[in-house]
Amino acid sequence: QLVESGGGLVQPGGALRLSCAASGFNLSASAMSWVRQAPGKGLERVSVINRAGSTWLSDSVKGRFIISRDNAKNTLYLQMNSLKPEDTAVYYCVLIETSLRGQGTQVTVSS
Repeated sequence: QLVESGGGLVQPGGALRLSCAASGFNLSASAMSWVRQAPGKGLERVSVINRAGSTWLSDSVKGRFIISRDNAKNTLYLQMNSLKPEDTAVYYCVLIETSLRGQGTQVTVSS
């Protein structure tokens, strides 16, 4: 099971940290991703962390977002800085191997 939290309303230029609590499997032994879905658009993968801890960020968020995990807490994070209105979306964490994802958390960037 995956449970996301940490979304909310933030002004442009602000920051949020999303969390994804995993249960039933060892997150540190899994490749995980964050994906988002903006209103009226399809899913967009924004970040990946593999079992070795290597990370990937899409060009749209590179230099602003950071993906990380806390193995002791079995939790995945997405630190989002310098947020833009175009970052507005529902954000999901995904277990890549099975495509399992959580219920999502809404991020709205607006003044």
